[in-house]
Amino acid sequence: MGKGTVVVIDGGGRGAALVHKYSESSHVKKIIAIPGNDLMALNTGKNVETHQNISTTSAREILEICKKENPDLIDVAQDNAVEAGVTDALLEKGFNVSGPTRAAGQIEWDKAWSRNFMIKYGLPSPVFKVFNSTATAKEFIEEQKEDKVWFIKAAGLAEGKGVIPAGSNSEALEKIDEIKNFGSASETFLIEEGLKGEEFSMFAISDGKTFQIIGSAQDHKRLYDGDLGPNTGGMGCSTPPLVVTKDIYKQAEKIIKKTIDGLSEEGRRYCGILYLGAMVVSGEVFVIEFNARWGDPEAEVIIPGIQNDMFEVGMNVARGTLSDIIIKTDDKARVVVTGALKPGTTVTKRELFGVDKISKLPNVLFYGTRVTYENGRYFVSSGRLFHVVGEGKTVIEAREKAYEAMAQLRIEGDNLYFRTDIGWRDVERLKKNKI
Repeated sequence: MGKGTVVVIDGGGRGAALVHKYSESSHVKKIIAIPGNDLMALNTGKNVETHQNISTTSAREILEICKKENPDLIDVAQDNAVEAGVTDALLEKGFNVSGPTRAAGQIEWDKAWSRNFMIKYGLPSPVFKVFNSTATAKEFIEEQKEDKVWFIKAAGLAEGKGVIPAGSNSEALEKIDEIKNFGSASETFLIEEGLKGEEFSMFAISDGKTFQIIGSAQDHKRLYDGDLGPNTGGMGCSTPPLVVTKDIYKQAEKIIKKTIDGLSEEGRRYCGILYLGAMVVSGEVFVIEFNARWGDPEAEVIIPGIQNDMFEVGMNVARGTLSDIIIKTDDKARVVVTGALKPGTTVTKRELFGVDKISKLPNVLFYGTRVTYENGRYFVSSGRLFHVVGEGKTVIEAREKAYEAMAQLRIEGDNLYFRTDIGWRDVERLKKNKI
C-alpha cells in the first residue's frame, strides 16, 4: 500500500459522489479531484484537493500531477477524458487506473462505430443510418414511405445533449439542420427510428475479463415536468427502477456480457464502468446507447448504495482481479433532483442559500456541480448547479426526502429551477399497487 492517495478525473456531481465514496475507505487519506469543485470536500472528513484550472482532457497536466503525487489509484470517470486518451497516458507510465482506454471508450465517443459494433455482435438496437451531410439526411427522410418518430444524434460527445427528437418525418426535416449546433461532435451524425417503450440505464464494472452489475436507474433527461422540452444532461433520476424485472435484468446482463466479450475480441479490453442505456419495448430490451463511464445524475443514486470499500473495488479493477470480490449494494431506494438556474435566466454569479441546513438532514445527500464556496458563502453560476439525493425504503419515501431538502434551498433572485416529478413512473406504479 502506498500513501493512500486517490485521483478522481471529474468535476461534477458524478465526481462528487465518487469522492464521497472513496472518502469512506480506511485506505484513503487524500483525494485529488481534477478539476473537482468546491463542494467535494463537504462532509468527507478527508483531505480533498482540487485543480479547477485543469481540463479533464489535458493528459499532460494530469500526468504531471500524478508523477508528483504518485497516487495508489486513478479513477478516470469523465467521458471527454476517455476520448482524449487520459487512461492510455496514465497506463503507459505504470499507474493503477480504473477507466477505459480510448479504444475501448469508442463504444461511447463514436456512436456510428458503436452502432456498427452492435450489429456485428448481435445486440438488439433500433434501425439507423449514418450521415455526413444534412442534405443527404433530408433526402433519406423524404424517401420514407411511412411517417415515423426519429432521433437525430451527434456521433461524437456532446455533454449528454446531442440528441434531437422528431415526432414525424416533417418534423425531422425541420430539425436536421439543428444537429450542426453540436459542432465537431456532429460532423458525423445518425438518424435512428424511434422506439416506443420505457428507458432505464444499467451499470456494470469490469476488469476486462469479468464484470459485475452494480445497479440500474431511470433518468429524466427532458427539461420540463411530464418529460417535455429539450434534452438536458439529466434533471434527476431514481433507483431501483421497477421496469427492471428479473427477466429484463437477465436480458440486459446478456447484452453487457456480449459487449465486454466483443470489445475484448476487438483487442479493446474494457476496464471500468460500462453504462448501458436501454429501452424496454414489449418486454424486449433494446440498446439505446453505451457510455464509457458512470451516468450523471445516475451515479449520485447508485454509488451511495455500494457497500464495498470503493478503493478496494477500484484496485481490483485496475489489477484485473475483480473476481476476487463480490460487489454488494444496500436495498435503499434513492431519488436525485437536479437544481438549475431557471431557463432563460441571464448567467451571473448568484448566492445559494440553505446548503448548511440540508447537509445536516438525515437520509439526504448533496453534491455540488457549479457551486463555489467563498468566505463561508455559496455561489452558483450556470447550467446544472447541484444534485439533492433523498434516501428511503421506497421511491415515494426517497422522493419526499429529496423534495423536502430542495425546499430548503434558494438562489438569490429566486432563480432556482427543478423538475417536480422525478420518479413519477414508479411512484404511480407503487400507488396503483398500494405497495
